[in-house]
Amino acid sequence: MQAKIVAWLSGAVLVAALGAGGALAVSRHRPAPEPVPQEKVATAKVQRRTLSTVKKLDGSVGFGSARPLSGHTAATVTWLPVAGATIVRGKQLFRADDKPVILFYGGMPLYRPITGLNLVGRDVGIVAKNLRALGYRIGHQPATARDGEGVLTADLIKAVKRWQEDNELPPTGTIAVGDIEVQSGAVRVDSVAVQPGAAADTELMTVTAIRKVITVSAELDAAAGLTRGEHVTVTLPDDRTVKARILSVGRTLASPAGGVADGAPKLTVLVTVDKPADLAKLDSADVKVNVAGKVAKNVLATPVEALVALTEGGYAVQGPDGLIGVTTGMFADGWVQVSGPGLAEGMDVVVAS
Repeated sequence: MQAKIVAWLSGAVLVAALGAGGALAVSRHRPAPEPVPQEKVATAKVQRRTLSTVKKLDGSVGFGSARPLSGHTAATVTWLPVAGATIVRGKQLFRADDKPVILFYGGMPLYRPITGLNLVGRDVGIVAKNLRALGYRIGHQPATARDGEGVLTADLIKAVKRWQEDNELPPTGTIAVGDIEVQSGAVRVDSVAVQPGAAADTELMTVTAIRKVITVSAELDAAAGLTRGEHVTVTLPDDRTVKARILSVGRTLASPAGGVADGAPKLTVLVTVDKPADLAKLDSADVKVNVAGKVAKNVLATPVEALVALTEGGYAVQGPDGLIGVTTGMFADGWVQVSGPGLAEGMDVVVAS
C-alpha cells in the first residue's frame, strides 16, 4: 500500500514537472514583437533657378474676325465659292457675267482702270508685283518710280495680255475696276451673302485669314504691357503647351457681347502659334494664353512645401542642423525664392508630405 502511494506521488510530480516544462517551452518560443517602423522624412534640395510669374488669359481658336468682301463690277454674279473654301493669289473669287474675278495681294484696292502706256502709281505696282509672283515676265521697271509704285511699261502690258489669255479673258492689256479684287493675302470664305443672279457690285461674302489664330478678349489691365511679336505659350485642351507669339494688340475698347453691364470693355489680342500643325485638328476650342510676368533670375529657391511658418511671424526651412530663418521673395510654379544666413545651393530641406 505504501509502495503504491509512493508510485502515485512520483507520477504526479513527473506530470507536474512535464506540465511546467511544457509551459516554459511555450513561453520561451513565443515570437518577439516587430519593431515600429520609423517614418521617412521627405526632403528636397535648395536650387538656383529662374522664377517667373505667369498671367493666364482666356482665348479661343478660330480664323479671326470675318470681314466683308464686295465686288466692284457692274455685272451679274454667276458663281460663288462655298463657305470654308480657301482662295489664293491668281485664283477666282467669284464669277461675274461668267468671267472670273481674280484675287491679287496688296494693300489697296484698284480704284481706276490700269490702262495707258507709262501710267504710274501704287495700283500699277500691285499689278506688277502680282504678275511677277504668278510667273509672268514683266520686264524692267524704271528706277524713276517711287517705293511701292509701278510703271505701266510695254513689257508689263504684254504680261497683262498673257495673264488675261490664261484666264480666258479678252487680251486687251487693260484691267478695269472690278476685274480683280485686292486683299492682304489668301482668304478663307467664312460665309456667302448672296446667290447667283445677284448684282456683283455689292457685298458678296465674308472672308477671314487662312491661318488659325487665337483671339483673346482682355481687359485693359490684363492687356497692359502686351506687345506685338512678344513670345507667349498656349495651353491646349489636351494640356499640351505650345510656343506662340502675339500677332496684334487692338487699340479700340469694345463692350462684351450683351452690353457694358456684362463686364468691362475689352481689347482684342490676336495670338499665332509658331507651328500651325499644333492647331491642325482644332477648328474651334477654348485655350489658355500664358504671358510671362515678373522674372527673378538665378535665385535660391525651395518648394513652397518646405516653408515653416514661425509663431513670431515669418518663415524658416528645416535644414540638416535645424531651422533656418529665411526671407521669401517671388512665388511661382510651386517654388519660392528664399534667402538667409546659412542657406546654400544643394542643401537638403524638409518638405511637408
